[in-house]
Amino acid sequence: TTTPTRRRRRSSLRAERLWGWLLTLPALVHTLVWIGGPVIVAIMMSFTNYDIVNPPEFNGGANYAELVGDSVFWTALWHNLVMVVFVVPISIFIALVLAVALNEGLRGQSWFRTMIFMPHVTATVAIAMIWLWIYAPGSTGLANRILGFVGISPSNWLTNTSLALPAVIVVGIWQGIGLKMLIYLAALQGVSPELYEAADVDGAGTIQKFWNITVPMLRPATFFVLATSVIANFQTFDLIFVLTNGGPANATTVITYQIYVAAFQQYRMGYATAMSVVLLVVLVFVTYISRRLVGSTDGD
Repeated sequence: TTTPTRRRRRSSLRAERLWGWLLTLPALVHTLVWIGGPVIVAIMMSFTNYDIVNPPEFNGGANYAELVGDSVFWTALWHNLVMVVFVVPISIFIALVLAVALNEGLRGQSWFRTMIFMPHVTATVAIAMIWLWIYAPGSTGLANRILGFVGISPSNWLTNTSLALPAVIVVGIWQGIGLKMLIYLAALQGVSPELYEAADVDGAGTIQKFWNITVPMLRPATFFVLATSVIANFQTFDLIFVLTNGGPANATTVITYQIYVAAFQQYRMGYATAMSVVLLVVLVFVTYISRRLVGSTDGD
C-alpha cells in the first residue's frame, strides 16, 4: 500500500510542476523575448561604434575605456546615488507614517488617500511643469513668494548649481510618496491586531509598537518598496529633461539623461548602450544590497 501511495504523490507532484510551467510559460516567453533579447543585443552593441546611419563596427572595449575617463558620466552616476540616498528613505518613511495614520482611521481618509496618490498617476511632464512654476525665479514663483513672507530673498532654484539638485530631489520625494503609502497601507491590513493587543497588555507605547511590531511585520513590503524605488530613481529621465535639461553645468544630469544625449543628440549608439549596460550592472548590485539591508522576506 505504501508504494502505490508514493506513486500517486509523485504523479501529483509531476502534474503540479507541469501545470506550474504551463501557467508561467507566457510570462517566461515574454521575459526572454522582450527583456532578455534586448539586453543581449545591448551588450553586443556596447562593443561597437554605431551611429544609426552606418553599420555597427566592432571596437572591442573602447566604449568602456572611454567611460572610465568620462567625468560627466561619473558625475551623473554620483547624482543618481545622491538622489537614491535622499529620495528613497525620506519618501519611504513619510509614506509609512501616512499609511499608519490612515490605517488607524484618520478622518477623511478617502479624500486624503486620493490626494496623496494623485502625483503618482499624473504624468511626470505635467508635474514638472507645475514645479517649474513653483520654482520660477524672482517673485513669480510660489516657493519664492512663500519665502518672501518670512523675509528670505528669492532664489534661482533651477539655475543655481548648489540648489538645482536639491530642488529636483524635493520633487522626487513628493511624487514618490503616494504609491509607497498604498503598498504599506495594503500590507498593514495583514498585520494581526492581536499583536497590538498583546503589546497594549504589556504596556507598550505608540512608538514602541511602531518600531517593534509595525516595522518588522512590514519587512516584505519594505523590501519591495525599497527595490522598486531604487530602480525608479536610477531611471529618472523625464523629470530632469523638463526641469533642468541636466543643467546648470551638469549639476542635475543623471545616467539616463546622458544615455539620451549620447544616443539621440550625438548619435553614438554604441557608447550609449555601454552606459546602459553599466546602469544595468549598478541596478543589479544596488538591488542586491537593498535585499541584504532589509533582510530576506522569508525571515532569514
